[in-house]
Amino acid sequence: MKQLSIRAIYKSLAAFLTLLLVNIVCFAQDEGSSSSTTTHTTTTTTTWYAQPWVWIAAGAVFILLLVALLRGGGSGRSDKVTITKTSSDV
Repeated sequence: MKQLSIRAIYKSLAAFLTLLLVNIVCFAQDEGSSSSTTTHTTTTTTTWYAQPWVWIAAGAVFILLLVALLRGGGSGRSDKVTITKTSSDV
């Protein structure tokens, strides 16, 4: 009869324990027929863009950006550079 090595025994034991753990987890998920309860919950969700305050806030931000862009800074100071070229025929 062939002697099993210690390493082979540990591998077999580890495989057995792993399969046993998986089997226990699977049975733990099974509902028992002796006592079962059913709970119904109803949840309603609304999307954020369906709220009217979001559209009002977005419109206000859009108008503020539009006014700021069309105003162009509005500092009131403008620097002008004038270039004058003269030519003389010699």
